[in-house]
Amino acid sequence: MSNYSTDMSQAKGERRKAKKPFALCLLPFAFTLLTGCSAIEAVTEGVSGITDYFLGGEDNAGPPSVLVEYTPEIKLEVVWKESVGVGADEQSLKLIPAIGSGKVLAADREGVVQARSLTAGNLIWETETEVPFSGGPGLGVNSLILGSSNAEVVALNIETGEVLWKTTVSSEVLSVPVVGNGIVIVRTTDGAVFALDEKTGGKRWNYERAVPALSLRGTGSPLIVEDNVIGGYDNGKLMALRLTDGKYSWETSISIPKGRSEIERLVDLDVDPIEINGVIYVASYQGGVAAVSELDGDVLWRNETISSHSGLSHDSRYLYLTDSQSHVMQLDQRSGAALWNQKDLHQRRLTAPVAYGSYVVAGDLEGWVHWLSSTDGRQMGRVQVTDGPIDAQPIVVDDTVYVYAKDGTLAAIKVR
Repeated sequence: MSNYSTDMSQAKGERRKAKKPFALCLLPFAFTLLTGCSAIEAVTEGVSGITDYFLGGEDNAGPPSVLVEYTPEIKLEVVWKESVGVGADEQSLKLIPAIGSGKVLAADREGVVQARSLTAGNLIWETETEVPFSGGPGLGVNSLILGSSNAEVVALNIETGEVLWKTTVSSEVLSVPVVGNGIVIVRTTDGAVFALDEKTGGKRWNYERAVPALSLRGTGSPLIVEDNVIGGYDNGKLMALRLTDGKYSWETSISIPKGRSEIERLVDLDVDPIEINGVIYVASYQGGVAAVSELDGDVLWRNETISSHSGLSHDSRYLYLTDSQSHVMQLDQRSGAALWNQKDLHQRRLTAPVAYGSYVVAGDLEGWVHWLSSTDGRQMGRVQVTDGPIDAQPIVVDDTVYVYAKDGTLAAIKVR
C-alpha cells in the first residue's frame, strides 16, 4: 500500500510548518492571560509538544514517524464514505460519531446534524441548527444531545432530527453529554456539572468547581454508573456525585502535581473514564493510569509512568490506550502493568484506540486508520479515508469500524 507522498500532503505539511511559529508566538500571551508572569517562565521550560492542547493547533513535540511499508496481514475495505459538513472546521472539539436506533449520527461545527444508514451510509435525515457545536452527540432514550461553544445544550429527536429543546449552561461544552435515568449530564469548561431533564431540558441541579489557572484544553466526559456521576477534574482528582441531586459521594486523587514549573505540574484528567465490573479506569496527562473502586473511590492500583490525553478501550482482560507520544499500549486490568507498547506510529497523533475481536484500531493525523494485533501490537493493516486528521475515537458495531475525521469525513470500514 502506498504512502502519502502526494502534492496535497506536501502542501498540508507546509501549512503545518507555517502555523507553528504563529502558535509559538501566541503561546506566551495565552499563558500570561491565564497565570501571569510565572507562566512565561513555564513556557520557556515546557512549550514543546503542547501548543495543540492550549491553542487547538497542529504542533507536535517532534516530527511524526513516516509510515513504513510492510506486508499487510488483513484486507481492509472502505464500505462507504460520506461528508458531514465542515466537521470540526480545523478546531479542537469533541465532535464524535454515535451509534443509536440503527443509525450513525454526527454533527459539524456549523450546526449540521446527520443520521445515516449503518450499512450503506445513506442519508436518513439532516437538520441545520446553526448552533456552533463543540461536543457530542450523546444518546438518550429517543434523543441525541449536543453542547456548543456558546454555552447551549441542544436535544434532537433521534428518529426525525427535530429540535426538541435548547438550554443555556454556564460556558462552552467540550465533552460529550451523557444520559441516565432520564437525566442529561453536561460538563462545561469552567468546571461546572449540569443535570438537565432529558424530556424538557429543565435544570435539575448543578455543581461548580474551580478550574486551575493553567490546564489543557478539553474536558473529560462524565460517566454514569449506578446512581453516581463520575468525572475527572483538572486538579488530578476523580469525583462521584449522586445522579439524583448532585450531592457529594466520594473523591480520590488520581495524580498529584509534581515538578517546579506550571507545565510540569499539569495533571489534567481529560480522558473519559470507563467502567468494567465495578472498577473505574482513568488516565491523566502526566499523572498516570489508575483503577478505582466505583463504590467508594478506593485506588486499587496506579501506574504513574504513563501520560495520556486521548482515551481508553478494553476487552475482557486488558486495557488499551494511546499515550502522549502516540504509542499504543496494552495494560493488565488487574495490575496496570504494560504488556506491550507499539512505538512505530510515534507522534502521529493517534486517536484513542478501540479494541474488538483480535484487533486494536486507531486513526491518525493524516487520515490513516491503523489495525494492530491485540496479541502483541504489531501492525496488521491500514487504510486512508481522508488526508486530514482523525481525532475522534473509532466506534465498532457488528465488526464494522466507524470513523469521523475533523474535515467531516464519516466512513465505515471492515476487515474482509
